[in-house]
Formats: sequence, structure tokens, C-alpha cells
Amino acid sequence: MTTTFDNLQAGLTIEGTPFSPTRESIREFCEASLDFNPLHLDDEYMKGSFGKTKFGGIIMHGMNNFGVITKMLTDWLYPLGGVHRRLETRWKIPVKPGDTIVAHGVVTGTKHTEKSRWATLDVQVLNQRGETVATGEAMVEFPHQQ
Repeated sequence: MTTTFDNLQAGLTIEGTPFSPTRESIREFCEASLDFNPLHLDDEYMKGSFGKTKFGGIIMHGMNNFGVITKMLTDWLYPLGGVHRRLETRWKIPVKPGDTIVAHGVVTGTKHTEKSRWATLDVQVLNQRGETVATGEAMVEFPHQQ
């Protein structure tokens, strides 16, 4: 059955495409985002501790989690005529080169308004060990057909 807004129900799950960051993809994100924080580039710097935290090596940018979630949403929505409107996320644990992460979403509700149709989803990103690396909430729109 093809999912449309009319048959969306709370509990529907979607899953994204696995992503495995490498040192190279992290460096490329530094260049694209202009964020050259040593957290993402300098292994020597990362040997130190950051208060109670010790990473033990470079980590992926948190915004890459955002991108993995956004890709999941747009891959699901656009074929259905939907649009990704809002995403709030919180980073929980770092992602390192060699990890594999996958975004997951669960529809939590739908709403009709005079101008459009909306759905909310709880989203999370899990690593290969099943640990939650990011959580959040998304809002998507299914505009009325003109």
C-alpha cells in the first residue's frame, strides 16, 4: 500500500539510509561548512579531556546527524508530495569515523488545517551498536492539491 496523508497513522515508522562517516567526509564537511573546529580535524587535540568528556579522536559534526535525518524525511516525503518544514534535534553521543548511523522516524500525530495537512514525527539516529546519537522532532506538510 502506498502511504498518503489520508492513511498516515500514529506509529507509522520510516527508516533512512545508513551513513558511515570517514575522516575524508568529516574533512569535506569542515570545508563545506567553514567549521574547522579541531574536534573534527586534530587527533592530537582530541587526546585531551573536555571537562568530564574524553572523545579519544576526532568526531563527526553534529549537523551531519541533522543531514541524515533530513535525507530520510525528504526521501520519504517528496514522492508523496510532502515537504519537510521543521526539525529540532539534540546530539546525545559523538559519531566517529568508522561508525555507521541510520535515522529512524515514527509518526506521532496528524492534523488538518484550513490551509494544509501536517504530521509530526519523533526522530532519532542510532549507531551500529544501537546507541542513540541524536533525537528530535520533525514537522512535515502535505499541501492540499491545487
